[in-house]
Amino acid sequence: MSMIEDKKNKKHVIAIAGPTASGKTKLAIDMAKKVDGEIISADSRLVYKGFDIATAKPTMEERDGIPHYMIDVVEPEYDYSVADFRDGASQKIDEIISRGKVPIVAGGTGLYFRILLENYALPKIECNPQLRQELEKLSNEELYAELQEKDAEYAKKVHINNKVRLVRVLEVIRTLNKPFTQCVGLKEPEYDVEWVFPKINSREELYNRINLRVDKMVEDGIIDETKFLLKKHGRIKNLVCTIGYQEIISYLDGNCSRDEALETLKMNTRRYAKRQLTWFRRTPELGVNI
Repeated sequence: MSMIEDKKNKKHVIAIAGPTASGKTKLAIDMAKKVDGEIISADSRLVYKGFDIATAKPTMEERDGIPHYMIDVVEPEYDYSVADFRDGASQKIDEIISRGKVPIVAGGTGLYFRILLENYALPKIECNPQLRQELEKLSNEELYAELQEKDAEYAKKVHINNKVRLVRVLEVIRTLNKPFTQCVGLKEPEYDVEWVFPKINSREELYNRINLRVDKMVEDGIIDETKFLLKKHGRIKNLVCTIGYQEIISYLDGNCSRDEALETLKMNTRRYAKRQLTWFRRTPELGVNI
């Protein structure tokens, strides 16, 4: 089969991937209007109900009538996995195509794009709540040290602060008793993907956008939103581990001043954007050049 024939036999998907504050939301909406598309969010925090301001979740006004999916999917107590996302998003892609529309996957969670659109197959293991609880009691440093010992190659791809990912990977390693890199299979990609990276002129421009976004979060009420979520849900993992909320919680606990919390939030968001750029450089089709 020729490459052209192969593409014709695959479902066409537009993928808009980029770091936080890069303009993905507006770009996706403009694209949807142009190609008669509908948008599937690929963001691991937008799935949680009530996580609005800190995640820069697009408002109904910002969505401008364009259908968005994989947003407000579960309550924040739920431990939403990449497999949950893959199953839900792939179903939405089929539904959008069945209506004669174009699916547009837009977001900043690199692993979501990889599992959904590329040729990675997740290892299947039975849920083991006892093992997960045991791992979650360990510190990030302890988890990362174990990962380095058992799979040094994959440890290079996971940040020490990403506790959720560290726990997930070690669950697989301990259950299957082999390195994670040997557990991830390959499959034939289902989609003909048109990759799009938002236009960003420089790293400095991106960081400036991030700083301005944090200032707007304060204007929009991120402190009150954090107070509300704490009162409603308590100090659940998904809340205290989310950039935006964790810094404001530190301020509310009296561990730092308001200004210090906001500066830390800006710094942590810039660092997160840097990690996102590193991830997206692994997809040459995106043409990341900053």
